[in-house]
Amino acid sequence: MSNDSRVSERVQTEAILTIPNGLLETIRRHGERTYPHECCGVLLGTSSEAGNTVEDAVEAGNTRTDSAHNRYSIAPQELIQIQRQGRERGLDIVGFYHSHPDHPAQWSKTDFEEAHWIGCSYVITSVEQGTAQITNSFLLNGTSEEDKRFEDQRVVVANAGSSGIPDTAVSGVSNPARC
Repeated sequence: MSNDSRVSERVQTEAILTIPNGLLETIRRHGERTYPHECCGVLLGTSSEAGNTVEDAVEAGNTRTDSAHNRYSIAPQELIQIQRQGRERGLDIVGFYHSHPDHPAQWSKTDFEEAHWIGCSYVITSVEQGTAQITNSFLLNGTSEEDKRFEDQRVVVANAGSSGIPDTAVSGVSNPARC
């Protein structure tokens, strides 16, 4: 168990999500900027049997105009552009992120129904009254739409530019002390 004040304990899959601290904070600030609407973006990086490693978090526009406060959608053209930019850098789409304004950092029925990228991490940040609180990740597992499932995913937060040794291993990241 970590002494980091941003930690919440959860049961999780064996696969982890490794993300640099700076990118995690970028995602959380994105959620605060778009509050009371959901933010959304794409995680670029690499995948292995151990999990997904994030090397970039690309902000995307939320194209939902009917209910942007509790839904998000990324335009297909923007997603293709982000994917191409990643490939040019040798990176793949390893996940997506979005915020839940004034709701828990837990996937919803809609999140599950609209998740189709098996093997990707789905990162959700709870933003309460404009302040990012908890950030959780869920791995979409399975082999098809019929057997897909979300599994809690441990998040390993690493210092950028470090020797590769993570500074904190967490299952959920919260923000009471803005570490």
